[in-house]
Amino acid sequence: MPFDLLFGLSISVFLFLIGTWGICFTEENLILILISIELLLLSINLNFIIFSVYLDDMLGQMFALFILTVAAAESAIGLAILVVYYRLRGIISLDAINFIKG
Repeated sequence: MPFDLLFGLSISVFLFLIGTWGICFTEENLILILISIELLLLSINLNFIIFSVYLDDMLGQMFALFILTVAAAESAIGLAILVVYYRLRGIISLDAINFIKG
């Protein structure tokens, strides 16, 4: 059983590092940043589920369900904002968005 725990946690860490890399090194594409944030949240969910199964407790699975709802709301709102901004400006580049001042 510990081998399965280490294998699952290594996959989760790998997914988290890919998401972090996507946020840090994506310079212009906002959709890739949103996908990277989703990848971060899903790797955290994988951690919760792995420990929930390993410890035989349902609390981790409940937290994973809550994180999934937050991730769905985040992606829906983020994509809606991007669609409206693209309709107004015609571009979704980060360089163009950085010029927006309140």
